[in-house]
Amino acid sequence: MIVKVKTILLAALVAASFFPTMASAESPKPAPKQSKPAQAPKPAEIDKNGVLILVRSTLLALDQANKTGNYTVLRDLGAPGFQTNTAARLAEIFAYQRNQNLDLSGVAVLEPQLSMLPQIESTGMMHMAGFFPSVPTQIRFELLYAPVQGQWKLFGLSVSLGSSAPVAPSDAPAPSAAEQPKGGTGLRTSKPKT
Repeated sequence: MIVKVKTILLAALVAASFFPTMASAESPKPAPKQSKPAQAPKPAEIDKNGVLILVRSTLLALDQANKTGNYTVLRDLGAPGFQTNTAARLAEIFAYQRNQNLDLSGVAVLEPQLSMLPQIESTGMMHMAGFFPSVPTQIRFELLYAPVQGQWKLFGLSVSLGSSAPVAPSDAPAPSAAEQPKGGTGLRTSKPKT
């Protein structure tokens, strides 16, 4: 069955600073005053197979939870911060996806394309994002993992669907030269010669 949904946004406990559009189980705590600026994310030391295992196992666990309506295993596989969600709360968060009978099992055989390579955030958590190039819709994901006893455990999850077809550019007028980014990276439309 083809699900004709423009976007489904689902979440399970994420720090608001990483995914402001996602639900958070804990109120954010005020950050301690720092004299130096926050560290920029740095590349995670994880190989391709490690990434595949994390992405596939997380999305397949979500798929099985959606199919059974039982979110206890998904919850128990997560980091302690993720486990602050009850199974009932996770069922609420993913209700729309479950009600649409969305089948995520294709992630077992498709190879994800990363739009954000795994990176370590200033909090020490690993953050990555990407999509599975399926047709007619793509499965998009954004994941956050916390280090727990030498393993990466799920801390945050967002899944959405989008069209895999190319999207035509909008009919918006081209930006003026003043609005163009420096370095010549702006796109300009050409006028037909008369």
